[in-house]
Amino acid sequence: MKEKTTHTKLEKSMKQWTKIKGENSWTMFKVISELVEGFERLNKIGPCVSIFGSARTKPDHKYYQMSVEVAAKLVEEGFGVITGGGPGIMEAGNKGARLSGGASVGLNIDLPFEQGHNPYVDMDKVLNYRYFFVRKVMFVKYAQGFIVMPGGFGTLDELFEVLTLIQTKKITKVPIVLVGSDFWAGMKGWMKNVMYEQFGNINEKDLDLIPVVDTAEDAVNFICDYYRGGDGGELSPNYDLSEQNPYDS
Repeated sequence: MKEKTTHTKLEKSMKQWTKIKGENSWTMFKVISELVEGFERLNKIGPCVSIFGSARTKPDHKYYQMSVEVAAKLVEEGFGVITGGGPGIMEAGNKGARLSGGASVGLNIDLPFEQGHNPYVDMDKVLNYRYFFVRKVMFVKYAQGFIVMPGGFGTLDELFEVLTLIQTKKITKVPIVLVGSDFWAGMKGWMKNVMYEQFGNINEKDLDLIPVVDTAEDAVNFICDYYRGGDGGELSPNYDLSEQNPYDS
C-alpha cells in the first residue's frame, strides 16, 4: 500500500515537472541577455580587482573602513574595483574607489532584503542581475585579483568558486588574498589540518592560493607584487589568458 502511495506521488511530481519546460526556454534567453550585457559593458572598464565581503558590515566596523582603504590603494595602483554593488563591505569598496577617482563597478543582484545598489557605484557601471551564477561569471571574468574580507555564505561561495576554477586550471591563476586573520585563520587551519593532512582532499600547495593578511597595505601589495614579480603576466581579462576558461566560447 505504501509503495502505491509513493508511486502516485512520483507521478504527480513528474507531471508538474513537464509543465515548466516552456518557462525554462524563456529563462535561457534571460540568462543570455544578462551575459551579453555584462560582456559588452565590462569589456571596456580596464584592469579591476574584485572585493568580496559581508553586506552586513556597518560603516563603523574596522573591516568596512579597511575596505575603503583597500579600494583607494587599488585605484592608486591603477586598478578599478568590482563589488556586488550592495551595502556593507561592497559599499566600502565602491566608496574607496569612487572617492579616489577610480572605476567603481557594482554587480547588483535582485534580492528581497536588499534593494538597489549603493550610492558609490558609478552610474554607468551598474549592472543588475537576476541570476547568481551569471553574476559570478562577471566577477571572475573581469578581475585581475580578488581581495576577500570577512563575510557570510555568499562571500564563501564566491571565494570557493574562484579557488575551484584556479585549482582545476579552468581559469588563469590570479592572486587571491584573505584579509583578517581573526576571521580566516580558523578556516585555513581547518583546511590544513583536516582537508589536507587528515583526509588528503587537497594538495599542500592549494593552501598557498589563499594567504591571509591583516592590513590594507599588505593586501594591495600582494596583488601588485604578484604582477610585478612576473607571476601573473600581463593584465587582461581572464578569458583571454586561458584556452581552458569555461566562460569563453
